[in-house]
Amino acid sequence: MIYFIVLFVLLMIFLLLYMVKEAFANRILHQELVFDDFPIGFGEVKIFFISDIHKRKIHEDIINEASASKPDMVIIGGDLLEKKVPLSRVKENLQKLKSAAPVYFIWGNNDYEVDVKKLNALLIECGVKILDNCAVTFKSAFNESYALLGINDISLKKDRLDLAIKDAVDADFRILVSHEPRVMSKLKNDHRISLVLSGHTHGGQIHFLGFGLYEKGKIKKADTATILISNGYGTTALPLRLGAKAETHLLTIKNSNL
Repeated sequence: MIYFIVLFVLLMIFLLLYMVKEAFANRILHQELVFDDFPIGFGEVKIFFISDIHKRKIHEDIINEASASKPDMVIIGGDLLEKKVPLSRVKENLQKLKSAAPVYFIWGNNDYEVDVKKLNALLIECGVKILDNCAVTFKSAFNESYALLGINDISLKKDRLDLAIKDAVDADFRILVSHEPRVMSKLKNDHRISLVLSGHTHGGQIHFLGFGLYEKGKIKKADTATILISNGYGTTALPLRLGAKAETHLLTIKNSNL
């Protein structure tokens, strides 16, 4: 009997250590997204997407690998931090990300757990572009365009998708960044959103026997848009993961004819 108790305890310790390792993984998923309507004049556009950083310090390995791919931009998909995270750590993370490419940020629910004015000031100080229910449009040498739209947090009812779409009205291709993937329920075909980048769910964070609070992170195509749901880089509550390993993304977006 003692033998089985000792074995059980050892297995639990091993499982706990494995869950901690999954939570603090440093990996970039290199993913290619091909669209028939992406403006061909841009060639390939590379985006480094990171969401749900929370309490973590971004590892140098992540920055080095992302920088080596020479992304056109870095997008923070909300929950840059949470309650009790020092702004000094946030500043360090932002400076690391900015060394890879220009940084764009959208608000997540946990970002509102701190002094919003101080966080906003820090983002501006670090040269981060805040996409708060608005859009930024990029033009090619052939006068083609794509827009990056960002909305504020849905769960706090701060989102104004209509304003972001209005801001991108002339764009040939639209990418929407929303912290919560349930923005999909708000999309209509005439919004002409081709790609949605989101996080928030942490991929369920813990899956046991195939079951979790949310589905694992993935890229999937819906009637209105293709959506990337990220497992995220950090965790909430306990720093543990099982079956939903921490992740970031290096996305290559291009036209199907390239």
